[in-house]
Order: sequence, then C-alpha cells, then structure tokens
Amino acid sequence: MDVDGEFLTWLFLAGGILLMILELVVPGGVAFFLGLSGLAVGLLRFLGLLSDPVWAITAWLLTSMSLTIAIRPFIRKYLKPESSFKLADEDYEAMDQIAIVTDELNDRNNSGRIRFDGVTWQARSMEGRIPAGKEVVIRHRENTTWIVESIGGSELSSQKLQNPERN
Repeated sequence: MDVDGEFLTWLFLAGGILLMILELVVPGGVAFFLGLSGLAVGLLRFLGLLSDPVWAITAWLLTSMSLTIAIRPFIRKYLKPESSFKLADEDYEAMDQIAIVTDELNDRNNSGRIRFDGVTWQARSMEGRIPAGKEVVIRHRENTTWIVESIGGSELSSQKLQNPERN
C-alpha cells in the first residue's frame, strides 16, 4: 500500500491532537503521550526531516513507548490524582454494627433478613428467635448470611427460663 506523504503527515498531526484531546476525557497519561509523539512525528514530517513512512511509524512507536515508560512515573508522582483509601473488607467494617430485623430471625435456618447500610441481607441469629423490628448487632458472616445477636437477648433465653424441661 502506497501512502501519500502529505496525507501521512496530516494523519500524524490530526491523530496527535485527537489523542491529546481524548486524554481530557479519559485521563491516564497514555493517550497524551501517544498524541505528543504523533505531533512530534507530524512536525518532523512537515519540516521534511522524516520523509520515509516506515521510519515515521517506527519513530512514533519508539517515541510513544519512551515517553510512556520514562515520563509517566514522574507525572504520576507530582500530579497525584484525588484518591481515597477504604478497607474493602465488608465483614470487618460490619462487625459490631447495629442492624434492624426486617423478617423474623432464628438460629436454625437463613430465612430471616436484616436491614444494614440501607440494604436488606439474609441473616440468622446466634441463639433463639428474634422478631421483626428489633435491633441486632452483627457478629460475623458465613458465606452470604450475616450472623447476628439480639441487643436485648433473644426469645430463646426467656423460653429456657419458662420451660426448662423442653430444652
């Protein structure tokens, strides 16, 4: 394929500008360096210093790689993006937090639900039955089920006192 020299020059210039504008939309540094390399190669071709298309593409590739590898770490060091750190361990963050029982809980199966952080979750009590509306404390999680404990004690404790022969 024979590429017109003037077309290739304008392709490098326009592509370089387009990539640099793209960096404004999708930040990261790579598109900017590709665009800067395209502008440099386009300018060299425009001035007649780089006439061979194969050498122009090779120069663009090498310049792009060099800028990305050599300069990007310095830019990331001095132009730090806004970032925040938060533990990603939901279990750790939920420990000892208070939740509300939305569907009655028991210690035999996972049929109950609690509301925690605005979302309902499958839950099971550590001991006894806990009716809907009561506050509970999250103790740990088994797979996708929160294991909770009643703040005021479960109904099983009062049942043991009333009917000791059944337990």
